[in-house]
Amino acid sequence: MQSMYAFKGTESDDLIKEQKFLLQSLDGMYDLYLSLLALLTELHKKSKSHNQKLQNKLLGTAADKNPDLKFQENQVLHAISSNTMLKDVISSQKLNFWDLEFDYVDLLFKAILKSDIYKAYTEEEEPNFKRDKQFVIDIFTEIIAPNEKLFDFFEDKKLTWIDDLPVVNTAMLKVLRKLKLSSPETALLPDLYKDEEDRDFAIELFKKTFLNNSKFAEEISKKTTNWDSERLASLDGVLLKMALCEFQKFPSIPHKVTINEYLEIAKEYSTPKSSYFINGILDKIVKEYQADNIHMKTGRGLM
Repeated sequence: MQSMYAFKGTESDDLIKEQKFLLQSLDGMYDLYLSLLALLTELHKKSKSHNQKLQNKLLGTAADKNPDLKFQENQVLHAISSNTMLKDVISSQKLNFWDLEFDYVDLLFKAILKSDIYKAYTEEEEPNFKRDKQFVIDIFTEIIAPNEKLFDFFEDKKLTWIDDLPVVNTAMLKVLRKLKLSSPETALLPDLYKDEEDRDFAIELFKKTFLNNSKFAEEISKKTTNWDSERLASLDGVLLKMALCEFQKFPSIPHKVTINEYLEIAKEYSTPKSSYFINGILDKIVKEYQADNIHMKTGRGLM
């Protein structure tokens, strides 16, 4: 999806080069995800050192001597920081650059301490895992993800990460929301592909969408109005092309499965109204296919 969105050329461009870009982009997105987990780890470490400094003040106040430890003892942050598998992967990929870029950690940490989110969290009498998780989700959503200086840092670090960031941020939130106290370490390290077949499907979908880009764009434009031009130029247009590719080039995938899949993607990654727009277009196209008896699905019970 991201590779097709970034693609601005034509079918005559180098397919091998674009396919290579797809695989590098997917690997790059995973690196970005890991670097954000490393950032959460550093923020957790920062909370510990911050409390230690307060307690070691020679002329510290009573509040300094007894700082609030909820951030430091947050169970979700502890699960991330103590995850040995995660540490090994981050280390092997050399993605914990926050030791050298400590200014960003300090900047975000100070923003968190000043926030209403932190104030409300510290006022809780007995935080539990659910509340700890919500705190991490809230600071990620409201403070870390929208931070412009962090955005600029990622842009300087790797140019493609700017296009990847919204997708990776959304993926991060999905992982955090599913996290449980009993979750294994692998819960923070989801596989990039389910298996080799999943990887092959991603490549085939990209290739066939790429090679039929103009054809799909023309077909979609006939089903829309001038008012929809901005949507077609956005991520919605990419999702519609990919859906058409599944309709026409993957006969074993039922129409309903494709539609539901892209509606879910639109809800996660596009605008609030995107799923309605995409559903309307795809439903209209499928009805025309069925009326004309074209691009029918093969296999028992498929349509």
